[in-house]
Amino acid sequence: MTAVLLELLQLTLLVALAPLLTGIIRKVKARLNARIGPGLLQPYRDLWRLLRKEVVLAPNASWLFRTSPYLIFTALWVAAAIVPTFASGLLLSRTADLIALVALLGTARFALALAGMDVGTSFGGIGASREMMIASLAEPAMLMVTFTVALVVRSTSLPHIAEFLLTHDVGIRISLLLSLLSLVMVAIAENARIPVDNPATHLELTMVHEAMVLEYSGRHLALIEAASMLKLLLYLSLIASVFFPWGMAIGPLGTAALAVGLAAYIAKLVTGSILLAVFETSIAKMRVFRVAEFLGGALLLGLLAAIFLYVSQQV
Repeated sequence: MTAVLLELLQLTLLVALAPLLTGIIRKVKARLNARIGPGLLQPYRDLWRLLRKEVVLAPNASWLFRTSPYLIFTALWVAAAIVPTFASGLLLSRTADLIALVALLGTARFALALAGMDVGTSFGGIGASREMMIASLAEPAMLMVTFTVALVVRSTSLPHIAEFLLTHDVGIRISLLLSLLSLVMVAIAENARIPVDNPATHLELTMVHEAMVLEYSGRHLALIEAASMLKLLLYLSLIASVFFPWGMAIGPLGTAALAVGLAAYIAKLVTGSILLAVFETSIAKMRVFRVAEFLGGALLLGLLAAIFLYVSQQV
């Protein structure tokens, strides 16, 4: 019963914190640009407003267009739930695998791309094609990071990775640093953040994610927006659990250990959100044709990380 309650706590925590991270990023970016900006709770208000609006569907929208928001939200919620957050020994820990995580992310991306093309608008087709172009480079880079970490830990289980890095002295490894840089670049591209995409614009020449969701409204759009917020939280949680697992509760899950793990997890999320906001403010958006070069660099870093680790283990 305790394991079930802890897992329900994590599921609730993920949905509750995801809009707050978006609010923190918007607030920090506004303050860095000498503006007051929206309040931290504005994303919650936006989602509630969309949930109360009527759904408007195109006449030629199929069942795929109507069901995709629920599939996308569910896939990303499950993917975020299998990533260790404040504790490693939760109910879904047995299914918390890096390869399964990549598969869930690919499922959500595939459903979103199909939904963008379903209505037959030019914007949806452009956004879907750009999304697949990004995925063709982001997924191999993500898998290279997975293989590198698996070579160090001898496992692709996320709880085992976090526990191994907490209990073993792995030293300073250039391969892990390269993997971290590669994962950060993939996270920026996957979440449609600057410099790959600008989530605050609807310019048809540059947008990727927004182009696929222009036809959505009401609760469907609320689910899509909530899923994108969950995806950002997922990547921040993944980076924190794999490369910065300090403070996570492992072993016997006592009350004190859970409290420390929860506080450490929230501190990591806030720190990651602030760093992302500072990064986005200090860099300009690149042209869409340069995105392939950006993700090619992430793939190269992941490949170099695996090669350096393999060579160092053979010496």
